[in-house]
Order: sequence, then structure tokens, then C-alpha cells
Amino acid sequence: ARVLEIAKRLSLQAARGETVEQEGCERHREPLKVFCKDDEAFICVICRESRAHRAHTMLPVQDAVQEYKGQIQARLQALKEEKDKLLGFREDEMRRNW
Repeated sequence: ARVLEIAKRLSLQAARGETVEQEGCERHREPLKVFCKDDEAFICVICRESRAHRAHTMLPVQDAVQEYKGQIQARLQALKEEKDKLLGFREDEMRRNW
């Protein structure tokens, strides 16, 4: 959910032509430039070097946004197909009842 919220905000800023400015790290006041896949959180470069994240899998923010955007779109497509299938069943049942 956090990834989706930040990705939406980044997309809106980019669409308006604004400089894409991420929120800063609460601890270090640094830009959030790295995504920690293990914790599913955006972190700053200083946090990346901390013991808490050192052994974790990391991605640059833009790569993480693209990766999760693809996953969200794939899930959305599957949900749309399921919805269409269920609506078809509903329509068939209504026809049979008439």
C-alpha cells in the first residue's frame, strides 16, 4: 500500500512536469533513493548502510516503481477478467430465472 501510494504521487508529479521530489528520511533528512525489498520501504542512502538493511535486497526507487507498477497492472487485469466472468454468470442466472 505504501509503495502504491508513493508510486501514484510520483506519477502525478511527473505527469504535471514537476520535479519528482521524494519525501525525505525521517531520521536523516535525506532523499529516499533506495527501495528495500525485504522491508518493502523506501529508505535513504545512509539507512541502506545501516545494520538493519545491509544484508537486504535493494532497488533504485524508479526500478521499484516500475516493477511494482507491472505487478499491480497484472493483478488488476486478472481482477477485471474475474469480474467479467462473474458478471457473465450473473447474467446467465438472471436469464434462467426469467
